[in-house]
Amino acid sequence: MKRIDIIAALLHLLAGGCICIMYPSHPYNKHGITAGIPAPVPPPQHAALPSCGSHTVPWSTGLCHCMDDPGNCLMTCFCPCITFGEIADIVDEGGCSCVASGAAYAALCFTGAACFYSYCYRSKLRGRYDISEGPAPDFLVHCCCEACALCQEHRELRRKGFDMGIGWKANAERQRRGMMMDPVMGAPAMRGGMTR
Repeated sequence: MKRIDIIAALLHLLAGGCICIMYPSHPYNKHGITAGIPAPVPPPQHAALPSCGSHTVPWSTGLCHCMDDPGNCLMTCFCPCITFGEIADIVDEGGCSCVASGAAYAALCFTGAACFYSYCYRSKLRGRYDISEGPAPDFLVHCCCEACALCQEHRELRRKGFDMGIGWKANAERQRRGMMMDPVMGAPAMRGGMTR
């Protein structure tokens, strides 16, 4: 494949399409002259990828639906290290703080290697919640659409019930208190059953 074909396929993928490589119907020799018209070659068949779990669910929002949460979109555009830090804190279950993860991400941004670090968290997030990979591998999504990928992951965690601004420990405490304090719904229990 020519470099321009690869770039066109990636742009098509980023626009939400699927990549389907078509074979030329008129192969050219090195002088640019057709070497005859062969029988058409059918496009390759795409087999379903095996899933790790019993089934996977799609992302709750699309990769390019950044404006579903405009505040996070702006934050991610101007300071993606904050968004990444919040995601990493939740995905690591407090193992590495938001500040430490964000600082590491910011340092890697200066080297151009931030996508190597951030795509691992996308994979962890997908694994934890059995989310399907989507039209492209996690690494490619982060290399080509870093800000969109971070926004999508942030939205996904918010839709799972996390308050991204308070971190893992406060979310875990809130969930623990919520489970302990939930009132029991239904009729009150009566000793001895019902009597007249």
